Amino acid sequence: MKTELHLCDECAKQSEDVNVNLAFNFGMPMSFQNILDGFVEMLGGAPKTYEEEVCPVCKMSFNDFRNKGRMGCSRCYTTFAPKITPIIKRIHGNIEHTGKVPVRTGGDLKLKRDIERLKEELKLAINKEEYEKAAKLRDEIRNLESKLGNQRGE
Repeated sequence: MKTELHLCDECAKQSEDVNVNLAFNFGMPMSFQNILDGFVEMLGGAPKTYEEEVCPVCKMSFNDFRNKGRMGCSRCYTTFAPKITPIIKRIHGNIEHTGKVPVRTGGDLKLKRDIERLKEELKLAINKEEYEKAAKLRDEIRNLESKLGNQRGE
């Protein structure tokens, strides 16, 4: 039989009908701060207290950001970049927004992105000493660069 109860924290702790694990912390609501703390701890076990670095424009501290879950102004992003970059990269997989490219106007941009991606693959192949793969990637990069030059009329 299922019984639904709506109790405050104190009443739930005092109720004999509710099996409450006393180790559970009722005072910790789910918030962006809690999520951020968890990611910061996972990324390096950083302590929960940070030096009071303050944004020069809006005077918001990093602890204020942690408590509110949002930045005070656009300058906060550059001020706190060293602390938020690893978190953003972990959540989104990248720190640069690439967005979508319109089909009609995106030819050059798509080629440039493909070339950059292949150059990264080429670096990895060279570091792993996979020279045959690296030669194929080099040739593919040259091919795309020549297409890019032809589209520009070079």
